[in-house]
Formats: sequence, structure tokens, C-alpha cells
Amino acid sequence: MTFCKGKTKGPGTPPGETVDTLFHGKLRIIQAKRGYRFSLDAVLLAHFATLRGSDRVVDLGTGNGVIPLILARLHPAVEIVGVELQEEMARRALRNVNLNRLEERVKILRGDVCSVEEVLPPESVAAVVCNPPYRRPASGRVNPDAEKRIARHEIKARLADFIRAGSYLLRRGGHMALVYPAARMVDLLQTMRQEEIEPKRLRLVHSYEGSAATLALAEGIKGAGTELRILPPLVVYTRDRKYTREMKAVLGE
Repeated sequence: MTFCKGKTKGPGTPPGETVDTLFHGKLRIIQAKRGYRFSLDAVLLAHFATLRGSDRVVDLGTGNGVIPLILARLHPAVEIVGVELQEEMARRALRNVNLNRLEERVKILRGDVCSVEEVLPPESVAAVVCNPPYRRPASGRVNPDAEKRIARHEIKARLADFIRAGSYLLRRGGHMALVYPAARMVDLLQTMRQEEIEPKRLRLVHSYEGSAATLALAEGIKGAGTELRILPPLVVYTRDRKYTREMKAVLGE
């Protein structure tokens, strides 16, 4: 789902970038004008994830760092590490951390989820979140922009690589939350179970009431028993194309 809120071009913003705001300006996000830009998926995932107290959290494929920033706002005691493969995006994520003065709680590491052991130790965190690339390498039109192409297509890493990395990082009993296209929900749940992340909560996201689901929010627990809880659907828009009451609450409106 596309999403842009409070788009600005502030003083000192380099050419080719914008500064977008969330939560009435409480978060500011530097983004490339034409490169990868965060979407509503990231906001929904950050609100869906189960975090407790002073948990240490890892965001795999953090992009511009928007999910760690939202988590830091929602959970004042947690510490978050964002892992990003693309050098320019990792730099931008770090700039976003600094822009929002969250250096004490949010760290950005440049690393590959396929070799996550090179940047983080095993069984070291209580929670992992992930908004992985969701298009198969040969599916649909491949974006000519490298930043978008790598972020959206399974070119550098596939779904299984992200979930395997999450399983490696999680302590037993730790939570992993993901957002993925509803059309590939079977792939998501099956891969979670294969990597010892047992699906425990599932919520489908619909653009409008009565429309087909577009996204699946899924959360699993490492080493847990089998029992999946299906949550009520989340509807984004009313019939007159305004945000629903729940979405307004998610966005802090």
C-alpha cells in the first residue's frame, strides 16, 4: 500500500530527497524522491508487533529506518537495531536516527541477512520485525531503480533467508512479526514453521470493507506449540476514501 504523509522539502535537504513526517510531525523521515520510499505496510507492522518492556529488537531490511523509529516512539524502553544491505539506504537510516535524536536507542548496521551472523550474535534478541521483499525475481515489471528493485524483489535475499535470519537471532520464546502480501500468505506461514517460528497471530488487511485482503500481518514465536489466532480484519479506508477510525488511531490522528 502506498503511503505518504506530510511531505516537505526542508532547509538543508539534499537534492533528490524529501523529509516526510508521521504522527503530526513527531517523526521526520528522510527519503529519496525517486528511490525506495516507505509505505503503509511499515506503519502497520510496527503497530502489530508484540514488544515488552525493555526488549531488544532487530528490524531486518530496515530500509530508511522507518520501522525502528516508529517502534522507538511506541515503546519508550526498547532498543532497536536496524540491519540494511544497501549502503546508501543504511546511511539514510542513520541520518533519520540522528534527525529524530534517537541515537541512544536505535542503531543501524550495514549487513546482509544471508550472513547475519557476521553482524549480530545468535539468540540475542527478544523480537524481530521484517518487511521483506515480496516479489519473486521474475514476477511483474522489475524496477529499473536499483534501490527499489532490491527492496521489492527477492534478488539479494528471499523470504526464507529473512525468516531464517530471524530464527537465528531470536531467543527461544522470542517473537517475529512480518508483513507480506495476502496472496503469498501460504508461503509466509509455511516458511515460518520450517524455520521454527510457529505462527501464533494472523491479521489480514483490506483496503475497503468487503474487498479482498491485500496484506497479511503474521507473528510467530520461536519454539512454540501449534495454535494460530486469527484476528479481526483491519480495514484501511471507508467507502468515501477516508481513513477508518482504527487507521486514524494507528496514524495518531
